Amino acid sequence: MKHKILVTGSAGFIGYHTVAKLIKKNYNVVGIDNLNSYYDKKLKISRHKELKKISKSSKKYQFYKLNICNKNQLKKIFKLHKFKIVLHFAAQAGIRFSLKKPQQYINSNLLGFFNILDLCKEFKVAHFVYASSSSVYGSSKNFPYKEKNLADHPLQLYAATKRSNELMAHSYSSLYNLPTTGIRFFTVYGPFGRPDMALYKFTKNIIFNKKIEIYNNGKHFRDFTYIDDVTEGILKTIKKKPLKNKIKQNKIIANPSESNAPFRIINIGNGKSISLISCINLIEKILEKKAHKKFMPAQKGDAFKTHSDLSKTKKILNYKPRVNFQKGLTNFIEWFKTYYKIK
Repeated sequence: MKHKILVTGSAGFIGYHTVAKLIKKNYNVVGIDNLNSYYDKKLKISRHKELKKISKSSKKYQFYKLNICNKNQLKKIFKLHKFKIVLHFAAQAGIRFSLKKPQQYINSNLLGFFNILDLCKEFKVAHFVYASSSSVYGSSKNFPYKEKNLADHPLQLYAATKRSNELMAHSYSSLYNLPTTGIRFFTVYGPFGRPDMALYKFTKNIIFNKKIEIYNNGKHFRDFTYIDDVTEGILKTIKKKPLKNKIKQNKIIANPSESNAPFRIINIGNGKSISLISCINLIEKILEKKAHKKFMPAQKGDAFKTHSDLSKTKKILNYKPRVNFQKGLTNFIEWFKTYYKIK
């Protein structure tokens, strides 16, 4: 019998796809989400309904509407289900939104993260896997980004909270022998994606004949990672919990992504960096429609480029992204047209 898994943020983009894959792999899953209105709530409810459909015959999924800042309610769920694995994806997302509503990031990404982490320790969870972000690399020009590189100069509060999560996880791995893995995701996209992400906005505005705002005059580069590759990496991560090992102190200092505690940080990306202009050109080609472009200066907190080094992830997980950008983007656009009933 497979162990019961908790997935927080189960109605979110990554959480939804992960739960769907786990159910299909015959895992017993409990989902938590507060279904907030950071972006269109209808999309979260649609994801939630899809999960209910997928799990209807197998009864492998149970859902709780819950805010992770409420530790007392969380504790009741931990006590009831006795999870062996916890996948923590619930967080206040969005880089630009963190400039407007910083308190929400402190609440969800620090207090909420602590509640989950502390309960994992209390209930002796076998492996705690949590979402970090490529944004922790900040403005580093040391491409491609390797986990062993320092990531201590975040450009905005969102990135600062994610880097803080990594440090908090390490302290619990060290103090309480709690196996923790932080995954630095690189610009995840695909069906049921987040509406605040660039590819979603570009596609929507081009279809509806609205201007697209192109920041930094289109000179940004991003490592776009298709959602199926991401969930495949997550499932591989579940089975490869970090162990205590005898790393020398000087190596720990040199490599902040590993430790002699059962702690690990890994990148999950596509391993390629694509210019924003190339993305827009490809969307135009797939839609057979030209965009009305409005070029804008760079925004505060935006990194110039992201590019993942996957050598560590390949070594540990045998992870290899399989979906190329054109195929992934085509899949997303097809889903978009179907979901919004566009002919």
